[in-house]
Order: sequence, then structure tokens, then C-alpha cells
Amino acid sequence: MTSPYFRRPKPLPQRLQQPPARFEPDPGIRRLAPAELQERLAKAVDGERLGRDAAVQIAEQLETDPERILAPLLEAGQELGARAHGREITFSRNVFIPLTNLCRNRCAYCTFAKGIQTEEAKTYALEEVRRCSLEAASLGCKEALFCLGDKPEIAYRGHRAWLRERGYETTNEYLVDACAVSFESGMFPHTNAGILSAEELAALRPLNASMGLMLESVSPRLRQRGQAHYYAPDKDPSVRIEMTREAGRQRIPFTSGILIGIGESPAERIDTLFCIEALQREGGHIQEVIVQNFHPKNGTPMAGWSTPSDEVMAGTTALARLILGPAMNLQAPPNLSPTALELLVRSGLNDWGGVSPMTIDFINPEAPWPELDSLRERTEAAGYVLRERHAVYPEYLTERPEFFDPTMLNRLLDKSGSDGYPLDQFSKQAP
Repeated sequence: MTSPYFRRPKPLPQRLQQPPARFEPDPGIRRLAPAELQERLAKAVDGERLGRDAAVQIAEQLETDPERILAPLLEAGQELGARAHGREITFSRNVFIPLTNLCRNRCAYCTFAKGIQTEEAKTYALEEVRRCSLEAASLGCKEALFCLGDKPEIAYRGHRAWLRERGYETTNEYLVDACAVSFESGMFPHTNAGILSAEELAALRPLNASMGLMLESVSPRLRQRGQAHYYAPDKDPSVRIEMTREAGRQRIPFTSGILIGIGESPAERIDTLFCIEALQREGGHIQEVIVQNFHPKNGTPMAGWSTPSDEVMAGTTALARLILGPAMNLQAPPNLSPTALELLVRSGLNDWGGVSPMTIDFINPEAPWPELDSLRERTEAAGYVLRERHAVYPEYLTERPEFFDPTMLNRLLDKSGSDGYPLDQFSKQAP
């Protein structure tokens, strides 16, 4: 009997109903008076943990009345971020390699995943990976960002046949060799491959400077019928939490993050941030947290949804700083908030993430990367210095060598100064 996973998936609904702009306040949260709220923000800056109730109240007010809360919230986030990171914002110069855009999941906001029968479906040959990596190295890129769909061999018989013709049983076996090719070509891979088993993580660890999985949201509600992740089994929060935990057991420098604007409530955003903070306290391996905003895309069931406002984006980033603490590396993608970079600088972030001089953002192709010169000028105009980093943050190289395979560590150290940053920094003369 044929497994239901091998059947052609049913079509996605034409449109998902967007939730109302104004969320109903959580009746279990006590309201804080303005003076009390200011006091809580001040205490959070001075090291007293911001409680969930206060964080939820602030998140709800960001949605309903941002004018009253945004300025003091940004001031608190910026001050806390500066205490650990100074006036410096980093980025990673990378090449984006979408190894395959086949995927068994069908998120209601995604245009990355393509059906195997479409003209856009593509899986990179290893020689293509080599050519991309060599060209990227010649442009001064250091990170090879591997993104790919989750377990496409489960959904597509043709992809299983393609893999077997080349001697592979799974996409992730193929990914291991792709990372090896890129590493041999002078790049440092960073892999976002969706859900991986403990064995798959272990196979990829020696060939990756870092790895990642966006938690997105801890809300199981988003997997219900009519929600963004209904057709996406690999977006089950418990599965993503467990993989993040396993990455900690294996001492893998890891990226996590939250996706805002996909139907979650303010309280669910806060719960996601507290979950990431707890995973970091447990494993000590989460090197950065991304605060990413939903971008509507034509042709998807969520095409008619609105993008979260710049105020909500900056305020949520500031809340992430207060919840995650001063030491966490906090990132917001500049191509997804091009009108809000100056506002985001005030939120307490210290990283812009990967920016490629060579490839588009294949996940968000409608959102071009900023030119590096422009990004530096806007960062400096806001009072900060832009600095290039590796795919892994410098403190892992200088303080936590046990997080790397010896070959990877030696290559990273060879390409870094004593502070863990790349020897050849981005400059105006660089391509």
C-alpha cells in the first residue's frame, strides 16, 4: 500500500483569512501603569529578568498603541545591547546556495518551495556548488549559506530516483557532500536544512562553521486547519524545539529565530522568545537569534496579508533584547525592513545577518539585499560601526573551540585575527 506521504499533495487554499489587526488582550495579564512599566524596563536594563506578564503587556501595546510604548522600549533595548556589543553592528558576506527548492512542506506564505513538475524546480549538481563557492570566494565572501526544502524525497518519487542515480538515499546525505565541496572551495558552510536527526546533525557538524533552524513560533495553533503551517509537518514546534536542543548536545553553534506576522498573537511571540532563551540556558549553543518579519508574496494564500509595521518590528526586536539578555547576538534582516534600518539600530540589535554581493535572497526574492556601501553608510549615520564577521561569531573562536571539528577550527583560525574576526574586512574597494 502506498504511503500517503507519496501521494500528490492537495492544492493549498486560495486565500487565508488574516486575523484582525487588534488582538484581544490576554485576560490573565495584569495591566501595568505607565510609571510601573517604565520602572520594569529600567530594572530589565539593570539585570532584573523581564517577566512574561510584563513582556506580553508591552507586546500587546505595540499592536494597539505603539506611540506610547515605543520610545522607552527602544531606549531600554539600545542601552542593554550597547553594554555587551558597544557601537558595533556586524554582518556576514555570503553566497546563498539553495541546494534544492523541493520540499515536503507547504507553508502558506512560501514561494521558495516548488513542485517537482514545475519549470522552477531545481536541485544543484555538486559541480554547480563548486562553481558558486569558487566565485563567491573570489568576491570576498566567506559564508556559504545552504538552504533547502525539508525531506523532498518523502514527497517526490522523481527526486528519490535522482538521488539514487547518484548513490544517495536522502537529500541530507547529498547535502553532506555539497558542504564538503564548498568547504574545499574556500567557503565556510552554514546550513539551514529544516529538521535533521541527531545522526544527520553529527554528519554535517565537521563541515559547517555553524547551523540553524528558525523556531518561528511555539504556537501549536498555527498548525491547525486554516493556519499558516497546516500543511507543514516539519513546522511542529515540539519537533523544532527538540532539534534545537539536540544541536546543543552536539555543541553546534546554532541560529534560531522568530517569525512575526504569520497569525500569532503577541503572547505567542513572547512565549517563543522565552523558549529560545530557555534553550540557550540549557545548551549554551545559540549564537544568534533572528527577529524576522513576514513578507507577503504573490501567488500564496497569504498574499493579501499585511507586513508587520516598522514599529512592531523594532519594538519586538527590543523586547527580544530584554528577554534574551545583553550577550545574545540579535539580528534583523535589513532587506526585509528597508525603511526601518535606523529604527532597528535603536532596538538593541548588533547584527544585520548575511548580505550577499552575488546572489539574491532566494527565500524572499522580492526583497533585494542592500548594497554593502549603503548599509555601512546608514549604519554609521545612526552612530554605529559596520564590521564583517564569519558565519560563526568571534567569541566561539576565541573562547569556545570545543564547538568545532579540528579541521574546521584550524581553517577558521587561519582566516581570523586574534579577535576572531576575518582578516580581510569589507572595504569600499572590495567588490
